[in-house]
Amino acid sequence: MGKQALSPGDPTSFSRPELVAVTHIHLDLNVNFKETKLQGRADLTLNPRSQETTQLVLDSRDLSITSVKVQSTGQVLEYSLGTPIGTFGCSLTIQLPANVSEGQIISIEYETSSSASALQWLGAEQTVGKRHPYLFSQCQAIHARSMIPCQDTPSAKITYSAEITVPEELTVLMSALQDDSETQSSKAQPGTKVHRFRQPIPMPTYLIAIAVGHLESRQIGPRSRVWSEKELVDLAAFEFDETEMFLETAEALCGPYVWGQYDLLVLPSSFPFGGMENPCITFVTPTLLAGDKSLANVVAHEIAHSWTGNLVTNRTFEDFWLNEGWTVFVERKIKGRIQGEPARHFDAIGGLKELHETVERRGASDPLTCLVHDLRGVDPDDAFSTVPYEKGHTFLYYLEVQLGGAEAFEPFMKAYLDHFKFKSISTDDWRNFLYDYFPGKHNILNGIDWDSWLHKPGMPPHIPSYDTSLSDACTALADRWRKWQETPPKPFNPTDWASLSPEQHVEVLAQLLAGPALTPSKVEILGKTYNLSTTKNCEIRFRWIRIGLKARWEPAIAPALEFVTEQGRMKYVRPIYRDLYDWEEARPHAIATYKQNRASMMWVSAHTVAKDLHIQE
Repeated sequence: MGKQALSPGDPTSFSRPELVAVTHIHLDLNVNFKETKLQGRADLTLNPRSQETTQLVLDSRDLSITSVKVQSTGQVLEYSLGTPIGTFGCSLTIQLPANVSEGQIISIEYETSSSASALQWLGAEQTVGKRHPYLFSQCQAIHARSMIPCQDTPSAKITYSAEITVPEELTVLMSALQDDSETQSSKAQPGTKVHRFRQPIPMPTYLIAIAVGHLESRQIGPRSRVWSEKELVDLAAFEFDETEMFLETAEALCGPYVWGQYDLLVLPSSFPFGGMENPCITFVTPTLLAGDKSLANVVAHEIAHSWTGNLVTNRTFEDFWLNEGWTVFVERKIKGRIQGEPARHFDAIGGLKELHETVERRGASDPLTCLVHDLRGVDPDDAFSTVPYEKGHTFLYYLEVQLGGAEAFEPFMKAYLDHFKFKSISTDDWRNFLYDYFPGKHNILNGIDWDSWLHKPGMPPHIPSYDTSLSDACTALADRWRKWQETPPKPFNPTDWASLSPEQHVEVLAQLLAGPALTPSKVEILGKTYNLSTTKNCEIRFRWIRIGLKARWEPAIAPALEFVTEQGRMKYVRPIYRDLYDWEEARPHAIATYKQNRASMMWVSAHTVAKDLHIQE
């Protein structure tokens, strides 16, 4: 595939917002569960950047276009669809009327494919309640084009509004403020209901989100509700009742929260991510419901995205670290403010282990382990890894230390977010502002090896010295297990575990996983001593299963296959499938399980796991 087929400004998009920008999208859609399609109309408000502009170029993937018209006059416009290019879809080119003016609206009648990559349609039997169907979306990175004809590039920001028609017993949530929701309309058919939404803050199209299901909510703060099926809603309300504290701490670090409402939706288990930072309604995985709030840091991460990613956005996914590296940095700042700096450092130590595993697996020379990616011809889903998160965080922590610590860097962070709010930026934009903000420290900035940090693959050129006070006990216990020769008496008991926090449990297992494989017998004793097979904490369960697979402990195969089947979070599913594939005895079971369950996985999970299992689809 050649870059010339795509935009010169974004190698993952066909659209040309520099010629004609879409500034607002209004959606009028019917949710058709029977056909598993969205059907209706998208009204696009235009801002031509040149009077010579004759075409509007949009992104599209598997959309069926019925008509394109000028809304005000009904004039029918000619359009054409380009040749599809893999997961990028194709261009939708619309011939504009003469002298198109700012504010003119183009109406596109269309419907999605029944297999749109952005949408997950669940039958009633796939939900917790087993009585009603469910729909949810995941548009990041480039899946919005399978749901809406749009300029599917983070370089272009829009406001949007929507009218969504659904069966009357179901509730609609979107990444927007509810506007006269649950109101009957003259156009609504008997047994249906229209929900209305408005999002007045400009945002990239990958943040457009929709969920439809039989949902209930609980108030968990002055500007927050948690939503889910009724079977989980009270558990979720308990798990996430610290949300307002996270929000207030983030505001102290980053400035005012501009999105109004901050709600959480606990999705069905097939949701492929820990969380998705959709404005006004963060989507989260039910794997966070550990029962002890130990995994709620994911909510702090998604809250941080309200500034780093949503308010200030990477211009293209080649600079994805500007979204994720900054968000991990702010997330850990929030934790440091609430729990103390050692807790912030403890999380950073764990993150480095995950980064090292990624670099080791991909290879230290893999260009996708660079902080700034070259995505020409590369699907952003294939580039997705811990690199922008953890390498990005490490870089920002390094800069904080070099530039004078938190006293100097936190005011810079707030100024950076205020300066670029509502905009999409590149790494060069960020670096130029860094130089402008610190005019007296150019000698320090000039001494930074920018090329190695940004453009060279592998681990970071500098690993910070973190406070190890919370990890030392984890290291001591992990070392005892490694050194034990499996001769009686067994020098371990459950009190070893009880004296540590759930986060420290994760770290002990992470250290054991990162080292040489344990013997199968030692794995069995480890599990029995600490009762690991019954844990509800998915971070612990994930590492425990992987330790067993690495040791070639046969009893680990069945729980591994069960784990990748009962939930679809890629953080867990992909490494476990890779571990199963690497074990020749387990490989056929992994492939058979994937093929049996592929239809219940969201597109991005199925697509990436197929690559991990070397299955051609």
